[in-house]
Amino acid sequence: MRLNRIIHLTTILTILFTSMSVAQQWSWPDTLKNMQVLPSDWTGQRLSPVMRGFTRALGVRCSYCHVGEEGKPLSTYDFVSDENPNKDRARDMLRMLGDINDHLKDFNHSGAKKVNMWCHTCHNGKPRPITLANLLSEHYATIGIDSTMQTYQVLHSRHFGRGRYDFGENTLNSFGYNLISSGDTTAALRVFELNCEKFPESANVWDSYAEAHMLLGNNHQAVKNYKKSLELNPQNDNAKQMLEKLKN
Repeated sequence: MRLNRIIHLTTILTILFTSMSVAQQWSWPDTLKNMQVLPSDWTGQRLSPVMRGFTRALGVRCSYCHVGEEGKPLSTYDFVSDENPNKDRARDMLRMLGDINDHLKDFNHSGAKKVNMWCHTCHNGKPRPITLANLLSEHYATIGIDSTMQTYQVLHSRHFGRGRYDFGENTLNSFGYNLISSGDTTAALRVFELNCEKFPESANVWDSYAEAHMLLGNNHQAVKNYKKSLELNPQNDNAKQMLEKLKN
């Protein structure tokens, strides 16, 4: 009797887990629904590489544009739904991409072959095709300078050398001057200080650091850093002029 119960229980569990496995399986359908930009007669097999290309170009997963929860089986997703606003944004971007490439056909290209625009041309692995300086400015406006500086370091550790963001000295320099324009020179000073740590051999970053000190009334530090900039670039006329000004 006990053996029969064990066999019966094993059979039930086998059926249960088999049903769960089948429910979680998902494959590209032969007939597609709600196709508004791409050809409506495409099959799932034809659409598959295009969708995978989108995810690589933007560095996202299916849930970025479709209704579904990250980490859950694709069988639980509602790919036909338009509820996720990013889906219509993607359609508009695809239409724009087509318009640009149509326009490029009339260009007298300068290279051996004409340039083609793709999603990754602008996105380059980012969901939003935004410069790092502008991204930092956005973060600063919402989360403040402390968290923004942490964000920069995290992005630098994850993406440096991969081409997604420009981690050159001009990025932090631009961000710093954006902060000065907004009236937060103290925050700009921190940004310029970080730039000096990242690019200690650049005369320009020390010049910017000195300017922030001068604007804050830290004349001693301004002189020190203008001199540092001048040592690295003896032709830096701005540093020479500022040093003369600070003597008075």
